[in-house]
Amino acid sequence: MAAEWIEKVTGSFEEKRRYRRYKERVKQLPENYRTAAEALDRYLMYFGSITKGDVLVAMADDLIDLFEQSAANGTPVRDIVGEDPVEFAEAFLANYAEGQWIKKERDRLNRAIERAAGEGPERPEREEGSP
Repeated sequence: MAAEWIEKVTGSFEEKRRYRRYKERVKQLPENYRTAAEALDRYLMYFGSITKGDVLVAMADDLIDLFEQSAANGTPVRDIVGEDPVEFAEAFLANYAEGQWIKKERDRLNRAIERAAGEGPERPEREEGSP
């Protein structure tokens, strides 16, 4: 029980190993791709607020795969991210919504409004992590 809780809080060893490998792969990119990947990584971490380790690692793996393939093919950075890097980052992040804290809060808001409108169960179901 305690080990399961600790892993939930700190992330699994495998997730940490994969994330470290991702960071190593980013360092191996040519400078312009590395700069773009690091900037996207920073934005995605702050804006996305991914709370699930497995989702974070999947997102990181997909991002580095995209940049490695693009570098290998000689695809210019602008062709990857387009004219609006924020739009690209947010569209990329949308593929990983299940790991964002905001998804849980959006779902909670929708359920509360459904209850208030008489469309859902009278008593709210206990949320994970709620008192």
